[in-house]
Amino acid sequence: MAKWFILLGAILLFIGAILQFAPWLLGWFGKLPGDIRVETGSLKIFVPITSMLLVSLVLTLLLNLLNR
Repeated sequence: MAKWFILLGAILLFIGAILQFAPWLLGWFGKLPGDIRVETGSLKIFVPITSMLLVSLVLTLLLNLLNR
């Protein structure tokens, strides 16, 4: 269990460093076709359906590879 927490911490640290020092690398995230964005007056709704499907697919593949 401790190995998973260390791995998760390293991954979060890596993503945090990318967001801090090179935000343009992830600028496409949240702007994929299928992500719903509604902006009218003072109401803003954002539902990242496609982006979350992509994250789910990548995490599923990674976890399946690590569990083998």
